Amino acid sequence: MIRKRIVLSVLALSIAVVFAACEHDKDASQVRAQSPPPAAEASVPKLSLPPDSGPPPAIDSARAMQYVKEMVAFGPRPIGSTNHKKVEDYITSHLKGDVFEEDTFTADTPEGKFPVRNIIAKFPGTRDGIIVIASHYDTNYPLRHTSYVGANDGASSSALLLEIANQLRGKKRDRYSIWLVWDDAEEAVKTWTDADSLYGIRHLAQKWQDDETIKKIKAFLLADMIGDADLNIDRDQNSTPWLEEVVYQAATRLGYQSHFFARDNQVIDDHIPFVQRGVPCADLIDFDYGYNNVFWHTPQDIVDRLSPKSLEIVGSTILETVGILDKMDTLPK
Repeated sequence: MIRKRIVLSVLALSIAVVFAACEHDKDASQVRAQSPPPAAEASVPKLSLPPDSGPPPAIDSARAMQYVKEMVAFGPRPIGSTNHKKVEDYITSHLKGDVFEEDTFTADTPEGKFPVRNIIAKFPGTRDGIIVIASHYDTNYPLRHTSYVGANDGASSSALLLEIANQLRGKKRDRYSIWLVWDDAEEAVKTWTDADSLYGIRHLAQKWQDDETIKKIKAFLLADMIGDADLNIDRDQNSTPWLEEVVYQAATRLGYQSHFFARDNQVIDDHIPFVQRGVPCADLIDFDYGYNNVFWHTPQDIVDRLSPKSLEIVGSTILETVGILDKMDTLPK
């Protein structure tokens, strides 16, 4: 993620100075501010949530962590690399027997043309509508010649989606369909700009707009950098306020609220192409990886800095969020 975030808080100015300073060595020009889309400015409507009933959702956090380790074992996974192809095949190998499709195309980047492959696993429901859960799986391209393996940034969330697939597999859903999306080429190839970033998800959003699939999407839940052992999910001001509130209520029902939304942030991430098209979105991201985010986009982003418990917290909260959305009579527009 050569990108994208400016922290917003009551101490916005001083925090921005610190943020800029810590980013200087990694090239502060690669991080840019963006005005929030209109959704970020909307007030949270009064929500009528279904009662908290039934058993909490299950996540096998040990298995999810094993997936992280196996992805990281491939090494750096930038687009166009052999390891990138290996992790693509690794993901699809775990989806055998599931309904899945691929959105493939060639991206024209500042470093040339690269094949891009979005992977979409579909778990059908009987209710009209789709809930999308997404993660990018590529690693940072400019760091391709280092030992950077992106354990948190890419592998943790991609592994979590594989575990969520395990929980959905073989179960009849009488609610919304769930589509899991492993989107490709999220990272900038040279410097993060609107054109040099989010290649895979921008293409998929446009494709779904063109074929009108986007009209059926009730919510887009993005997981990114969610394996940090010191887990603190940001409240993203570019996400849809009412959907972020549902996420928080889901975390509260599970007793995980202390890991959510103590810090505000404004995030340019995989959800933005869907935010721009009016889809309700929530970005679940902990963009404080080590003191002053020191492990982000460095060879220090390793499995030893992650925790299975963090995967459990985020995975369970996502599934609880889905459960709440399933039972809501109507969703805010």
